Amino acid sequence: MADAKQQILSTLEQALKHSVPVPFPEVQQVPASSVLPTLQQQPEQDLAVLFASQFTAMQGQFSFCASWQECRQQLHILGQHKGIGRWHCADDALVQRLTQQGHWPGGWHPTVPDSHASITGAEYLIARTGSLLLSSTASAGRVPSVYSPIHICIARTSQLVYDIADALLLMQERYGKQLPSQISLATGPSRTADIEKTLVTGVHGPKEVFCFLIDEA
Repeated sequence: MADAKQQILSTLEQALKHSVPVPFPEVQQVPASSVLPTLQQQPEQDLAVLFASQFTAMQGQFSFCASWQECRQQLHILGQHKGIGRWHCADDALVQRLTQQGHWPGGWHPTVPDSHASITGAEYLIARTGSLLLSSTASAGRVPSVYSPIHICIARTSQLVYDIADALLLMQERYGKQLPSQISLATGPSRTADIEKTLVTGVHGPKEVFCFLIDEA
């Protein structure tokens, strides 16, 4: 398991150029670059490199985890460094995967306004643009990923796709005529610019967006 993770992390480091600072030192840093060749029929490892590049280029913060256990550990570290005492997650299955022995530091809070950070899943990760494809099914509606000051997305390597068209095709195959009532794309923290072209983040959505990618191999 450790060798497999090190191999992927080594590939990430070689493919990307400029480091993006992470607020907690125990998480492997993934450098950011927006220059990567177009990939055709990419394996998951190449898609992970491309997604990490584009996601961090859009001010998202990325962590590669070799297992669910490591993901839990990194979330605890993030909570300590960010002062997250109250967590929100409306996905019962995800809560069950993250909670060990019935305990989670700070506990789970039922509503977003009562929480410091929201954890959601995703339908797919779009490697070409570094985007999260969210839905009312996978992320419990629009509120957790928009109104929480910190949005944390947890996804698996099998959810990586190259382009939006690939994700939408898979959505159609998966749900058929019963598509989720809400489907949206999130690409990094919210950003807006005033009349003087001053870019401000976190005005219409989360100020920080994290993606923890779990290797299923």
